[in-house]
Amino acid sequence: MTGVGGNRSPRFGVWALIGGTWASHHHPDDPPIASWERNKRQILEAEALGYDTTLVAQHTLNPTDDERASLEAWTASAALAALTERIEVITAIKPYLYHPVVLAKQALQIEEISGGRFGINLVNGWFKPEVERAGISFAEHDDRYAYGREWVTVVESLLRGERTTFHGRFFDVEDYVLRPAAETRARPRIYLGGESDPARALAADVADVWFVNGQPYDDVAALLADVRARPRPAGAAPLRFGLSAFVIARETRAEAEEALAYAWELAELDRAAVARMLTQIDDRAVMFQTHARNPAIGTNGGTAAGLVGSYDEVAERVQAFHALGIETFMLQFQPFEAEMRRFAEHVIPRVRHLSAAAPTPVSA
Repeated sequence: MTGVGGNRSPRFGVWALIGGTWASHHHPDDPPIASWERNKRQILEAEALGYDTTLVAQHTLNPTDDERASLEAWTASAALAALTERIEVITAIKPYLYHPVVLAKQALQIEEISGGRFGINLVNGWFKPEVERAGISFAEHDDRYAYGREWVTVVESLLRGERTTFHGRFFDVEDYVLRPAAETRARPRIYLGGESDPARALAADVADVWFVNGQPYDDVAALLADVRARPRPAGAAPLRFGLSAFVIARETRAEAEEALAYAWELAELDRAAVARMLTQIDDRAVMFQTHARNPAIGTNGGTAAGLVGSYDEVAERVQAFHALGIETFMLQFQPFEAEMRRFAEHVIPRVRHLSAAAPTPVSA
């Protein structure tokens, strides 16, 4: 299997446990511990198990409850980059909280620490208190994307080591250059999440990889077709795709359905906390509109992607998404570490077998 830059076989990643869980806070075998020690152990084990990448989400406040802990994404990512040897570290960033020249400098430093295994995941942000309580205006949805477009334009230029001058609506940058520049490649990878029309347009224009939230196959196919039809900048490589999903895989489908039913029982215990959180979000965020159509366990679409079933069924669904053009599968589980091991032992080998025998996936 080739490295981060050229791999076209399925890539498997795990969401770092920055909030301690991506499902219920009440699972008896999965206490919501968001400590650095737990995240370090999780990602080191994921690397040892053969996972290709990890996504470190960025929340300065825990959206479920601001009294709950939340790991700081960028300092933790620098430490993970130093401790790991092979796994890619992708760190989310909400542009309103970081000036682009500061963020670009941090990203280039982690790129150096990792030896070229770093990526940024640009996200628009949807949790209002995180921004508003800091005294920053939470702009309307499309204005945030306009801000993000200028922000990533500055960042992308700086990541390339270019001497950058930019005068726009939101930023005024004059003759800025960062050293050292990236040494192993032109710049760190840029991932982008979001499914609104401004997000799709921005992905086509600036991203290397577009992350899709977990949802049924036909919906994912329509999203990919829409973005593939959008023009890319001259000379840009084809856009690649990732999918978020929550996995429940067992020996038999009946066992998986039983585990899913239990997950829904636990979800009821979190209902009040989730309801409080939903009063503080941007209701134009497409992710929550999609979740309303496809209720699911897990965040960012979770089980709506359909990775629930026997080991064979889950592997076949992964391979079907891969044939559609999904390259990177960013996964959640509960209890996380035990199910992460189960997936690595029972599902990844099945996917590799199916992938080796399958035709080349749809081109981006």
